[in-house]
Amino acid sequence: MRSVLISIASTIVLAALVWILLLSTPGWARVQESFFDGEVLLAALPRVWSGFLLNLRVLGVTIVLVLVIALLLATLRTLRGPVWLPLRALATVYTDVFRGTPLIIVLYLVGFGIPGLELIPVRLPYEFWGTIALTLTYSAYVSEVFRAGIEAVHPSQRQAARSLGLTHAKTMRLVVVPQAVRKVTPALMNDFVALQKDVGLVSVLGAVDAVRAAQIETAAFFNFTPYVLAGLLFIVLAIPTIRFTDWYAARVRRREQIGGIV
Repeated sequence: MRSVLISIASTIVLAALVWILLLSTPGWARVQESFFDGEVLLAALPRVWSGFLLNLRVLGVTIVLVLVIALLLATLRTLRGPVWLPLRALATVYTDVFRGTPLIIVLYLVGFGIPGLELIPVRLPYEFWGTIALTLTYSAYVSEVFRAGIEAVHPSQRQAARSLGLTHAKTMRLVVVPQAVRKVTPALMNDFVALQKDVGLVSVLGAVDAVRAAQIETAAFFNFTPYVLAGLLFIVLAIPTIRFTDWYAARVRRREQIGGIV
């Protein structure tokens, strides 16, 4: 109880000092008016919220696609034998290219380059191309996380499964992949926290998401508060995932160390 009270008191004191320092700055009144206007926030909320729902739709679809494609890439990169060299090389080139290319460039290439080829007779919405670009980039990152988890599984697990008569596919599906996913779940959650922020980049293609809606409202009110509102929505979205990641990482650490944190 004493430790808890001391922690609460020190936190309150630190917050109070920061608040007093902020209020004492010469330009606080001007900044407050430009970035923290309550009336502008309430007026911009409907449009920014509508755009934020688009971000959530893009996020949900992207997560599913990334998990499937990344696991496929990781599996291809862990195949053994010379016959699989072309597939391993293709997966390696894919991960190298999309891990090395900035996401915003991928968004421009996919969002404006592919429609420019006129391969599809109908015009697809910008959020569709944003979802494709996010999937391409994050699949490369997440595939490396999966691959690290697969390679972290001890070879004796594979040997035991094969000795029981399981095929390579069943060994991966029933023995290796479940252990690999459990090992890399904290890292996967961190990648998806980053993805939650990056879905806001679909606005560069013209999709009216939370960021673009905030830009429209900012131009209408000559005030930056809508941007703060959009940022708060993304923070509210990320906090549960961040806390779950911390909880799960601590749980895994306790299970592995069994004697407490060193």
